[in-house]
Amino acid sequence: MHRPDNFVSDLLSSHKPGHGLPQAFYTSPEMFERDMETIFYREWLYATPACTLDKSGSFQRLRIGAYDVIVLRDNQGGIRAFHNSCRHRGSIICSASHGRVAKLTCPYHQWTYGLDGQLVWARDMGVDFDPTQYKLKPVHCRELAGLVYICLAETAPDFDTFAATVTPYLGVHDLSNAKVAFQSTIIENGNWKLVWENNRECYHCAGNHPDLCRTYPEDPSITGVSPDGTFPEKVENHFNRMEAAGAPSRFQMGADGQFRVARMPLLDGAESYTVSGKIAVQKRLGQVPFLDAGTLLMFHYPTTWNHFLTDHSITFRVTPISPMETEVQTTWLVNKDAVEGVDYDLKNLTTVWEHTNDEDRRVVEHNQQGICSPAYQPGPYSTLHEDGVIQFVNWYLNRVRATERPTAMAAE
Repeated sequence: MHRPDNFVSDLLSSHKPGHGLPQAFYTSPEMFERDMETIFYREWLYATPACTLDKSGSFQRLRIGAYDVIVLRDNQGGIRAFHNSCRHRGSIICSASHGRVAKLTCPYHQWTYGLDGQLVWARDMGVDFDPTQYKLKPVHCRELAGLVYICLAETAPDFDTFAATVTPYLGVHDLSNAKVAFQSTIIENGNWKLVWENNRECYHCAGNHPDLCRTYPEDPSITGVSPDGTFPEKVENHFNRMEAAGAPSRFQMGADGQFRVARMPLLDGAESYTVSGKIAVQKRLGQVPFLDAGTLLMFHYPTTWNHFLTDHSITFRVTPISPMETEVQTTWLVNKDAVEGVDYDLKNLTTVWEHTNDEDRRVVEHNQQGICSPAYQPGPYSTLHEDGVIQFVNWYLNRVRATERPTAMAAE
């Protein structure tokens, strides 16, 4: 179906502040492409825990919309990213989702690249061929306290402000000494924004997350932020106790709302995300001194939210696939010396968030199905419970508006 040139402008104008987005934001292929072009192809995206690239030549393959990217550890121990497209005739080089290689060799004609992206071998290309002109195209790549981010834009936006803010918070979790205990990847049949909206509130938790609610507080005065930016005395006392012990905790948010970090308490007596509420891993990851330190919550739009606990850490990566399909990858990190069956039981470690992810998948899919109805009309958000959703939607709309194309002038 042909859309008018001002389709996105009209859609933006039709949004009522404090309400859900109009239907086409969650269903239209045109809006999905705009999201990819204006957000996912421009912003810094969480890629992988650095510990997945534990040796030189270790790589992870990422697919983000039209882009195919290799993230790898080079021979000097650094982490780089390249477009997964041979400079000969464009074939993908790495077809596996992850692995380890000595060099990057295209399976089509065996053009071979070093781990620095330089072309080191190309057969029978003639005496005038200059291999230095055909290195792999790089992708912006940064490592942040054990987490790897990439940016597909030609010119990447600022990353240093985010890095400087959150590095002290992440440092005490010692992610450089982590390993992957388990990783799950699920497809939610819903728009990526619905995945985020669901994440940004706990209004739905009591009715949908019985295991999570054993440890995670639903109380919006604890999980949210009051209009004046203050927290209740219980949370302030928690901040003070943690910071006195060397674990930065106090709430910080980026000036444009793209990221947030804060160490929040769990329910009284809870230590970790387990059904019992006790720690899941005896050989702990990091140097946070108290078992009841709660969870360091960190999000960075548009791709990641995270929980960093006293015994293990959990990262989440959001990747849009289509207007109504989103991949959510969850990675459980433990101390690299922790032994499964000795220091932790894998089922005990993963049950709460495997159940919660599946419950969230169902919630998002039901939400998407209802939005697809011709009867759908955006309703108001709860300012008490859904302030985080409002914050996300406002960030999103500001990003789209900032890149809105001017309407072409009518011919005279």
